[in-house]
Amino acid sequence: MELAFIPSPSRGVLHLGPIPLRGYAFCIIIGVFVAVWLGNKRWIARGGRPGTVADIAVWAVPFGLIGGRLYHVITDYQLYFSEGRDWVDAFKIWEGGLGIWGAIAFGAVGAWIGARRRGVPMPAYADAVAPGIALAQAIGRWGNWFNQELYGKATDLPWAVEITSTADGRVPGTYHPTFLYESLWCIGVALLVIWADRRFKLGHGRAFALYVAAYCAGRFWIEYMRVDDAHHILGLRLNNWTALFVFLLAVLYIVLSARKRPGREAVVEPGAQSAAGDTRSAADKDAKDAKDTENDADAAEKTDATGATEAAEDTSAADEADVDEADDADDAKDAEGVTNGADSAKKG
Repeated sequence: MELAFIPSPSRGVLHLGPIPLRGYAFCIIIGVFVAVWLGNKRWIARGGRPGTVADIAVWAVPFGLIGGRLYHVITDYQLYFSEGRDWVDAFKIWEGGLGIWGAIAFGAVGAWIGARRRGVPMPAYADAVAPGIALAQAIGRWGNWFNQELYGKATDLPWAVEITSTADGRVPGTYHPTFLYESLWCIGVALLVIWADRRFKLGHGRAFALYVAAYCAGRFWIEYMRVDDAHHILGLRLNNWTALFVFLLAVLYIVLSARKRPGREAVVEPGAQSAAGDTRSAADKDAKDAKDTENDADAAEKTDATGATEAAEDTSAADEADVDEADDADDAKDAEGVTNGADSAKKG
């Protein structure tokens, strides 16, 4: 008897009147918003303009969704084109089924188109959005929980996920929640890329390559735990081989790129630096004008004080002249009195 487990939702869609609200779609949408938000912050910190990440994402996201769906349909074609299946279901993306390999590949094509239109170097853009993509995957994986899919082998661990659906051959029970394992791994990948980027100043696409390599390492062992139907080559699932191949390519890119183009891009978006310079120049001009105004006020105050001092000195000098003139008059009067006294004495 299981003492604890992760319950699956009773249904993966709610209806708001005639509008279906699907948990899988919500997880994808929230993941995209988080990726754009974090990517924008990192892009601005690298010297880019606000809004550039979102503008390029307008191209990358639709391409990524199409590519992810194509990869899933091609590699699991039996789900849509075998006997008793309806090929129209291949277009029902809301029911789940996105291959990350196709999503990243086609998303990169869309991002390249958007970056080219903005005059932005694609490797710098990829470095900025890499941790956000990992977080978007971490959030998007919970869409598999809503759809009760992509779980692992049966287990009675306390964190097992309970599967109640019997659709498409599912057997109710408790299984390894591989969607949860991958979600937690992607969060760790995002933190790793952010740390390594700050520590080693990764540039020219190496932060993105680190994300790819780290994700593939986790995807390899997580994929090995899954029990859903998949094509096998030499005893390994197709996605295991894909993860191994892409991992080697990412590591090779990191090594060759570090040798050929060490360091980080000085300018990631043409015009952003000059715009920032114009802003600083305007701010410096305003500061200079304010300083000049302050200096003029000080000069005027000093002039007024000097004028007042000079006026006071003039008044003091005038007062001293009046006093001296009065003293001279008194001296003259006294001399006249002495002379008159002398004359009177002579007459007497």
